[in-house]
Amino acid sequence: MTELILGKDVSAEIYAELRKRIEDLKSKGTVPGLAVVLVGDDPASQVYVRKKGEMCEELGMKSVTVRMPAETTQEQLMAKVDELNKDPSIHGFLVQLPLPKHLDEEAVINAIDPKKDVDCFHPSNVGRVLIGNPDFLPATPAGVQQMLIRSNIDTSGKHVVVVGRSNIVGKPMAAIMVQKGLGADSTVTIVHSRTKDLPSITRQADILIVAIGKPRFITADMVKEGAVVIDVGTNRVDDPTHPKGSRLVGDVDFDNVKDKTSAISPVPGGVGPMTICMLMANAVKAAEKASEARE
Repeated sequence: MTELILGKDVSAEIYAELRKRIEDLKSKGTVPGLAVVLVGDDPASQVYVRKKGEMCEELGMKSVTVRMPAETTQEQLMAKVDELNKDPSIHGFLVQLPLPKHLDEEAVINAIDPKKDVDCFHPSNVGRVLIGNPDFLPATPAGVQQMLIRSNIDTSGKHVVVVGRSNIVGKPMAAIMVQKGLGADSTVTIVHSRTKDLPSITRQADILIVAIGKPRFITADMVKEGAVVIDVGTNRVDDPTHPKGSRLVGDVDFDNVKDKTSAISPVPGGVGPMTICMLMANAVKAAEKASEARE
């Protein structure tokens, strides 16, 4: 019987743990503070930023949303980053990507104080992930790892194949799974758009983690019998039968793949809820570190 790995169930466990940590911080006079900077009016970004704010409030954290117009200059944005770096009530913050094309994303990311970089995009934090000594883990890959751990899926010595090499999911996912420790100790292969005979490699995976951004890319013939499949993809496809005229699907052809797996995450409802959950966990960790530094 295939097990469904649901992000809402895993995140509920983590939120319960975070609430206790937040109460402990408050008892010491610290309210964890998370800020999000939104430049422009990208619809998907607006939804994501709103959800982050709602979850902060639900957990009893301080939430700040900084909205800046699309025509914001590089200097104005860098000044805002500097202001948030210096604000002691903000323990973590992020600048929502993508930014308008005239802005230099790399310069913005590099300007964020690594101790407040809860997205884990700053080069020093990326480096710490690679060497296995992280302050923070990137939210989506960390969420995938927690889904595996909390679903009691053994990763030690298992062959993990990561489909996709983005800086947000693919590369950090591989870096996390190859480390020593719980939810890791794996043998890791990354495949991508230039990989030759990609299906022959995905068929070797004990655990297949897919983040390639192509709807239903992974088909049943690309998956080993009994594999665990984690689908990170979120793609909107046309569907005349749906009230909205479209629906969300993953990078895995779920209906045809699920019966071959021992466990699989659906889209929607799989990895999705984990990203904001792990962002909150990073913000709480940043607040704990700041509280310890003051003591």
